[in-house]
Amino acid sequence: MADVKVTVTDNGPLMVKGEIELVDGEGNPVETKKNTALCRCGLSSNKPFCDGSHQGNFESEVRG
Repeated sequence: MADVKVTVTDNGPLMVKGEIELVDGEGNPVETKKNTALCRCGLSSNKPFCDGSHQGNFESEVRG
């Protein structure tokens, strides 16, 4: 795994660009794509992936 970038979007998901290995709580692999949106709001019906449920229901602007 090289050249992976994770971006925290304002009021939205974590955007992961690059090839990653994602595993669930039991260590089982979860299929990902080269660009993956991971849910931060907890409202997605497709966890751990974002399905857009956050729109209008989640506010978070992370600054370093």
